Amino acid sequence: MTEPAWITVAHLLRPQGRKGEILADLLTDFPERFSTNKHVFLAPEGKLGSRTPIQVESHWLPLGKNAGRIVLKFSGVDSIEAAEALAHFDVIIPPEERLPLEEGAVYISDLVGCTVVSAGQTVGVIEDVQFATSPDGSARLTDAAPILAVQSPSGKEILIPFVRDFLGRIDLEARRIEMNLPAGLLDIYL
Repeated sequence: MTEPAWITVAHLLRPQGRKGEILADLLTDFPERFSTNKHVFLAPEGKLGSRTPIQVESHWLPLGKNAGRIVLKFSGVDSIEAAEALAHFDVIIPPEERLPLEEGAVYISDLVGCTVVSAGQTVGVIEDVQFATSPDGSARLTDAAPILAVQSPSGKEILIPFVRDFLGRIDLEARRIEMNLPAGLLDIYL
């Protein structure tokens, strides 16, 4: 039996201060989770199986050029050198510690691996969910729809806006998403 996938909630970048604070890319829509559940794990980038528990001592959301990121202060990380040693680590949590969502909402990570079907025809399997960012890539544009990167049965990548108007039904247990795609949307990929 395979272990459930761990969830990456931040990616540590570099020291941000003199007392062990670390600037991180925020990979969750719920930065408040660092206030309510201070117990997290660190793992070397891409190696979620090599995880170490750690406590979040404090956090804050920076302004200016680092807006959209987060600064984390971990217990026991009290110097620039200690913070530098954690650069490029991922901050992860087990899936059961995800915050509950409002009715009808889904976690983006649950969409990856689902099969997209439209008009009874298999479109393909979701491989990634992409988000529009500012021109410099530092901030996610919240008013732009996420894009599902779907691999068709023939191996082509199909990009589909993940918008309510196209959405029929999501069945995460069956790993199936039924969509009502407008005529012609898939034609550009043929």
